[in-house]
Amino acid sequence: MGQEKTNSTVRIDMLHGGIFRKLLLFALPLIASGILQQSFNSVDVAVVGQFASSQALAAVGSNGLVISLIINLFIGISIGANVVIAHYIGRQDEKGIKNAISTTAIIAVTSGIFLLITGLLIAKPILEALDTPEDVIDLAVLYLRIYSLGMPFMMIYNFGAAILRSLGDTKRPFYSLVVAGAINVGLNLLLVIEFEMSVAGVAVATVISNIVNAGIIVFFLTHEKGVFRLELKQLSISKAELKKILQIGVPAGIQGMVFSISNVFVLATITSFGSAAVAGSSAALNYEYYCYFVVSAFAQATVAFTSQNYGAGQIERCKTIFRQSMLPGLLGCAALNLLIVWQKEFFIRFFTTEPEIIRYAAIRMEYVLLFQFIASSYEISGAALRGIGYSMTPTVLTIFGTCLLRLVWIFTVVPLSKSYETLLAVYPISWVITGISVCTAYAIIRRKAFSLAVLQQQK
Repeated sequence: MGQEKTNSTVRIDMLHGGIFRKLLLFALPLIASGILQQSFNSVDVAVVGQFASSQALAAVGSNGLVISLIINLFIGISIGANVVIAHYIGRQDEKGIKNAISTTAIIAVTSGIFLLITGLLIAKPILEALDTPEDVIDLAVLYLRIYSLGMPFMMIYNFGAAILRSLGDTKRPFYSLVVAGAINVGLNLLLVIEFEMSVAGVAVATVISNIVNAGIIVFFLTHEKGVFRLELKQLSISKAELKKILQIGVPAGIQGMVFSISNVFVLATITSFGSAAVAGSSAALNYEYYCYFVVSAFAQATVAFTSQNYGAGQIERCKTIFRQSMLPGLLGCAALNLLIVWQKEFFIRFFTTEPEIIRYAAIRMEYVLLFQFIASSYEISGAALRGIGYSMTPTVLTIFGTCLLRLVWIFTVVPLSKSYETLLAVYPISWVITGISVCTAYAIIRRKAFSLAVLQQQK
């Protein structure tokens, strides 16, 4: 499997040479991609907040966690695809690569169709279950149902991008998002301002941009070279590769789902403070997403680099990858957290000018965003564990350390001091506990895994 068969100009060689510079080259397009992808939702929120109504703002914002809940399982499975393909690349197993790519493509399409149907069916029941305010519920349901029409295309992009990341390519998914993001912004302004379509307009804009995004990523994959090419007429599922992908991906997806479930309970509690609290929390949440993309980018870099090098038996490089991913991930996120909180009113006014909404958004930034960098500890150490094939351990620890703790907090501590601030205080507490537990698990497990890998090499 030589370089002549690859698009080497957009790929990073993860197996040879210095690591830190390559980690940055891999992570920076991912950060930019995450920001652009989140801009789909952020622009939705900003446009309806400035040109529609506060109810429309709350309607779009209240859907953020719901959407995360229904898609996170499959986003996690895409991580499994990334790991499996990268392992085969490290081992130079061409048959395994081809089978894994074909299987991943079928998973993408079927999961997208499933999510489309699910989104249409559960839109109203789940929003009602969250006690969405009466002045918001109809608009929120409309937004979610239209948004669901773009789910198949969203999955095609995410799984396609996972394939390219496993090859060391984060540039072309970014290029795709630049085009789709520009279309999304333009259509938002046109449909909301000119055609006064409110939440329907921003949802339609997002669906169209997702279609464009999926089309571009499919074009890239079908024009790959050699074993990496996606052959649409020869798609098939390999049971062996499917099992491997699910073994890694399902635990990661479950972790994301449980995270979303715990956050749904948080959102349900926030709704008890009124639509201004929901809108303010939604505005602040956008900046949490933006900062999280720094952490997520280095976590994805950790998965890809560790997977290839572990597959190739390069244990010392795996150790270096962890150290050199953790530092920039933690410091980069911390710097953004501090900057945004320092200028919080400036950033909040991109979404709203209503004083009460600004007040709630500022409180969330001070209690949550300021400490978000702590999440780097468990995200990157968990990514390192998944890169060496241990996906269930970080899932279990994260569920107990973060998700269950938040639920216990909501039902025990919050009733004793019924305040918005008390509710939000659980975020930094849960991050510290989870970070300590997952980092400890990584330190213990890697000794065993790396020792076994060395013994296998010696045989």
